Amino acid sequence: LVEKLGKKLAVLAVDPSSPRGGGSILGDKTRMPQLTLHPRAFIRPSPASGSLGGVARATREALLLCEAAGYDVVFVETVGVGQSEVAVHGLVDFFLLLMLAGAGDELQGVKRGIMEMADALLITKADAGNEQAARRAARDYEGALHLFPPAASGWTVPVRTCSALSGAGLPEAWALIVDYAAQTQASGYWQQRRAQQQLQWLDEAVRQALEAQFYGRAGVQGALPGVRAAVAAGQLTPWAAAGQLLGAS
Repeated sequence: LVEKLGKKLAVLAVDPSSPRGGGSILGDKTRMPQLTLHPRAFIRPSPASGSLGGVARATREALLLCEAAGYDVVFVETVGVGQSEVAVHGLVDFFLLLMLAGAGDELQGVKRGIMEMADALLITKADAGNEQAARRAARDYEGALHLFPPAASGWTVPVRTCSALSGAGLPEAWALIVDYAAQTQASGYWQQRRAQQQLQWLDEAVRQALEAQFYGRAGVQGALPGVRAAVAAGQLTPWAAAGQLLGAS
């Protein structure tokens, strides 16, 4: 993207945070030494800091800043999402799901609810003698995708193999993204999806503001230690405790 197409590229990489100490390694730049030094590239690792959905709390704001700074392409790398961690789908125009060969058969693929939100699947590490296993995994996931309802975009979700080591399949993966953008912009789905994302983040902003206001009230702050102690001791159910705190607000 940077060398052959002359794009300005930003990478927002989200690292998992320790549930105990809260720290993150933030070592993504060490895996991209050439890109880190390129004048048309920007890499920003951020800790998840307990945020769910595979992204950090301020990832959306960082993405908007990168767009405003003139970056043509912004990659959002998540911590490694699961079935319920799909907040990144509300951030991006194209949701690329990376899978490993041998991660599961068709039935396991169906169980992964995140597949329903993917715009394309890439089976990675198709190299070093693993090519046949990668192609077999691609066929398995293609079979699983046939069991899902058609995408609202009208786009048929493709499954491809690739190798970061050899570069095989990477140009084809970028071509898929370009084709998706052209098709959905022509149909109007691209604009519709962005509008839906704006509404989702409006709801999220309201929830965050209400939570901050609630816990910032003096009555709640005064009642919270005793209520938490009662819940921990089994003297009060969480639902009853929530009612008490709401009454104290």
